Amino acid sequence: KLHGPARPWSFFNVKRRDMNLLEKFEYCPVCGSSHFEKDTQKSKKCSNCGFEYFMNPAAAVVAFITNDKGELLVEKRNNEPAKGTLDLPGGFADVLETAEESIMREVKEETGLAVTEARYLFSLPNVYRYSGLDIQTLDMFFACKVEDASQLKAMDDAAECMWIAPEDIHTELFGLRSVRQGLYEYLNIDGNRR
Repeated sequence: KLHGPARPWSFFNVKRRDMNLLEKFEYCPVCGSSHFEKDTQKSKKCSNCGFEYFMNPAAAVVAFITNDKGELLVEKRNNEPAKGTLDLPGGFADVLETAEESIMREVKEETGLAVTEARYLFSLPNVYRYSGLDIQTLDMFFACKVEDASQLKAMDDAAECMWIAPEDIHTELFGLRSVRQGLYEYLNIDGNRR
């Protein structure tokens, strides 16, 4: 059985035809030819050297971390996009990093907490606005346990960190769409909403 929500693109208020960044790439990255043309909906192919480039989503990770009281760790975003809105710890995977390594690194960078366990829950497609471009991402959500929650400190992308009881979570206060949807899914898993 596949786990996780199946969401139509309409949920994200995005039109599939508008999601292609390939038009930004005018020259073949291998030979430099200007004969780098659309081959499929998600690829461009060079008619000069034959190289084909596929536009695939960037990998991103998100953490659900609870303390001994069952409160969820929430951050206030320090940077755009959605600066000043609520968020969950997470970010983009680095090259040659597993999703588990990514979530451990991101949580440490943003909160100072050491993840001792990361259990995959589900994934959601997302559109992340960055430097004026819409970047397609695949956001992977993890339930994480940390070594010592008392060591919590807002750092890096987090302006502030706080613990919020599940019943006090208002998804509309979270600035990123996939995080809002991920919270909705997480809070509706048996035992997560009190």
